[in-house]
Amino acid sequence: MDRKANELTFYGAAQTVTGSRHLLRTGGRTILIDCGMFQGPRELRDLNWERFPVDPASLDAVILTHAHLDHCGWLPRLVAEGYTGPVYCTRGTAAVARISLPDSGRLQEEEARYYNRKGLSRHGTALPLYTERQAFESLKHLKSFRYYEFADLPGGATFRFLPAGHILGSAFVELYFESGERILFSGDLGRRNRPILIDPATVDWAEYLVLESTYGDRNHPSEDPEAVLERILGDALAKGRCVLIPSFAIGRTQEVLYHIRKLQADGRIGRIPVFVDSPMATSASLLYLESPDDQDDEMRLQLSEHENPLRPDHLEFVRDVNQSKAINAMQGPMVVISGSGMCNGGRVTHHLLHRLPDPSTIVLFTGYQAEGTLGREILDGAPEVVIHKRPVPVRAQIEQLSSLSAHADQSEILEWLSNFKEPPRTTFLVHGEPQPQEVLQSRIEAELGWKVHIPKHGETVPLG
Repeated sequence: MDRKANELTFYGAAQTVTGSRHLLRTGGRTILIDCGMFQGPRELRDLNWERFPVDPASLDAVILTHAHLDHCGWLPRLVAEGYTGPVYCTRGTAAVARISLPDSGRLQEEEARYYNRKGLSRHGTALPLYTERQAFESLKHLKSFRYYEFADLPGGATFRFLPAGHILGSAFVELYFESGERILFSGDLGRRNRPILIDPATVDWAEYLVLESTYGDRNHPSEDPEAVLERILGDALAKGRCVLIPSFAIGRTQEVLYHIRKLQADGRIGRIPVFVDSPMATSASLLYLESPDDQDDEMRLQLSEHENPLRPDHLEFVRDVNQSKAINAMQGPMVVISGSGMCNGGRVTHHLLHRLPDPSTIVLFTGYQAEGTLGREILDGAPEVVIHKRPVPVRAQIEQLSSLSAHADQSEILEWLSNFKEPPRTTFLVHGEPQPQEVLQSRIEAELGWKVHIPKHGETVPLG
């Protein structure tokens, strides 16, 4: 390869919403932007077990946009397979990764033990993708920076992080080639005017743009999330029902807690037991209180007045597995917030196993449910699902709260793009399913006149 040539290869999040991995070659060096785990249907999860297409030992640097597992969750495996270089991220991402990656390794070990104990493995002895110890080893490679702080990369490039407003520490990666041209990786584009976090940064220039497209074909409902929660929690209080909320531990859980507390503070709902059944969500909630670089003005103001905006009345954080099991024997009224958000693993699967057949249960989805996940199956109205190889009838009341999404919708993406003073040479749509990507491509091309490309998995494109 020409030492001066720049090219980009898409090894994940190509026509799917998971496994973000973008391999950039510049100045004769190789840099991986995001190192995500594939989640969802088995054919995607099986990709996690394939050796990385490039020898991990040959990589010069890794840059993380944020600490959701679909963007950072394969890092322990990359290190276990030979990567020895730095992993650059924001301070918030480093803090969250120190929670999310060991938790991921621990859950995988627990799941492997469960599968072996129950004889559920498809291929002999079930193994974790990586262990908790391997996750801790990978954390030694983290090197963190503040937003807007420039840093050098091997091969002559420089980069900086800009706030993305998606979760704590989430960032755009603005990378400058040695020529001075730049490429911007959006990671996951957040939303403006949301509680807790600062808004996404405005960007007005980039020669190349790698843009997420999760909600490229739709807009979020204009519903008031507190009105929906008031109705559902009010029903639970009046009738003694359990509200089970499958929730992402980082971001979504904190926003749900914020809204429940605000409803209580405004006198719109009474006291109701709230269990956060996720060690990772428990730890992440503390981080949100301790990260002023990511907090919006209202959050900082409340904390300065010694108020905890993430702590509703009667809140209990659950870490112990036995405590988690005990929740299933409890009667409502109560709220159980548990991971994972798409129900494709974690403690929420055990709660669903016990609660789905019960008509008094309300299952409230508050986030995106990818194709092939258990959450998508339930949300699409399946009368019966399979959990841990057991058929489970779905008799619970199923509700959805779409307005809490941390991803920008179609209109919000287009509004963010409208800040560019000139079109990028090429905009690459990633992290989206084919239908949303095609719709967004058409809108961008028709309304902005930009050149848009939807890369395939493993595709390499020249830059310049």
